[in-house]
Amino acid sequence: MPETDAFDGVPVAAPLDDPDRPGDGGAIDSTKTSAMASAGIFLSRIAGLVREIAMANFLGNFGAADAFRAATRIPNLLQNLLGEGTLSAAFIPVYAKLLGEDEDEEARRVANAVFGLLLVLTGLLVGAGILFAPQLTAVLAPGFEGARYDLTVDLVQITTLGIGFLVLSAWCLGVLNAHRRFFLSYVAPVVWNAAQIAAVVVAGTLAFTDGEIARAMAWGMTVGGLLQFLVQLPAVIRVGGRIRPTLDVRNPGVQRVLTRFGPAVLGRGVVAISSYVELIFASFLAVGAVSALSIAQVLYILPISLFALAISAAELPELARAGGSAVAERLVPALRRMLFFVWFSLVLFLFGGRLIVGLLFQRGRFGADDTTLVWAILAAYCLGLLAICTSRLLQNTLFALGDTKGSLVLKGVKVENEGWGNLPRAVAPLSEAIREDESAPLRMGAVGIALGAVVGNWVEYALLRRRLHRTVGEVPAITPLLRPLLPAGAAAGAIALAGSLAASTVGLWLVGPPALALAGAAYLGLAYRAGDVQARGLVALALDRIPARVRR
Repeated sequence: MPETDAFDGVPVAAPLDDPDRPGDGGAIDSTKTSAMASAGIFLSRIAGLVREIAMANFLGNFGAADAFRAATRIPNLLQNLLGEGTLSAAFIPVYAKLLGEDEDEEARRVANAVFGLLLVLTGLLVGAGILFAPQLTAVLAPGFEGARYDLTVDLVQITTLGIGFLVLSAWCLGVLNAHRRFFLSYVAPVVWNAAQIAAVVVAGTLAFTDGEIARAMAWGMTVGGLLQFLVQLPAVIRVGGRIRPTLDVRNPGVQRVLTRFGPAVLGRGVVAISSYVELIFASFLAVGAVSALSIAQVLYILPISLFALAISAAELPELARAGGSAVAERLVPALRRMLFFVWFSLVLFLFGGRLIVGLLFQRGRFGADDTTLVWAILAAYCLGLLAICTSRLLQNTLFALGDTKGSLVLKGVKVENEGWGNLPRAVAPLSEAIREDESAPLRMGAVGIALGAVVGNWVEYALLRRRLHRTVGEVPAITPLLRPLLPAGAAAGAIALAGSLAASTVGLWLVGPPALALAGAAYLGLAYRAGDVQARGLVALALDRIPARVRR
């Protein structure tokens, strides 16, 4: 039985001074490593869902919920610029390649220098975010006024510090991923979510005001960010040695990181602009629009994180080690594996989204109208789900090849398309009277914001595919890879839609769970009959778990 780590139970790499260690050199089966990442992400996202459910129960979809969600987005520029996405592009490929070449001491020096630089940059940006919170809120949530604006400013100042700890946590993730330690790095956010859950439950149970509940959650976020960083440190030290931060920018490896770092930071900045465009427009819509968008995004991001991010993260170190023609050989199987899960997620959200949102959130101060609004936004977002998931894998492939500038340009084009798509909704914002009227009928302006994002997702996918085609050769389109799964998706969607229609008369909890379960069984069964490798693997895995005497 392999040695296991006390923190995550995943087999560890052999010691770094062992030249024959299996953990860092040579290609491995990325199906197992992506499964580790998926398991960690799954637990983290479940914790995130519990956090959102608790928050919806105590704050509903009203002004304080808007303020909290805006306050978590505003300092996200810090995480976007210096967090996981940037480190995936700039740090992990360089660090992983040094490990693959048995340059362990050099890899350690590079990691320590990157950590030192992150400490300095993060400290400066956190200080600026706290100091200029009123100005940032006024620019990025211009539709917020009065008490909602004041509360958002307070929350931005609290949450900015927590985002700083998440940046340092992302460095830990980079080190662990390069050593193929995926589970701990992706399950660590469970403690971040747990701190917020505890805060909102305690504050809500004690009958705090909405503003006090939101402030408690903000402090929970900050404490959770620190815990997320600390929980990874022992494993980082174990695989990478003691942490001695430096500012050694003359090191050749650090210079290679910095060469990639600039375009990667700019690219992540473009992503932040996209998020802020949505926030600016949503702030002019009815009270609750920011909150409804955020809840829909929590569900929408689930398949992106569980499948696209997990598979892309597992492939990145291997692609960086392999290079050349091996890139194309690894890309197609990874795409097939990802699309099997993402296609099912799409049809389930599109046709059964009302069931899912209702089962998860419809309780306490979150009503049936809120469920309908969130489902409509989620359905709109899902039209771009295939594009954004595929883009994550194509983008990481470019990162592995050292191309970060191309991704920057393509994201700029994506944001430009999203901005023009949302422009009409900024021209005629709702009046303050309508925005504050909780008894008014549903307003669907937030759906238009989601559709603007969909356009940008497909543009980015098309341009990424074309750029990668020039580098590694033919990159298959989504449709041919997806064609065998179309009947399975259609059957699952039909069952989910029938359940959604029946729920309004029979009852959400009587119809929802069996309808969703039947949709999943139909998808898996038809995909299995079509010969899909992933479906056959899942069925085989399930049968292996059944005792032999039962199978007979």
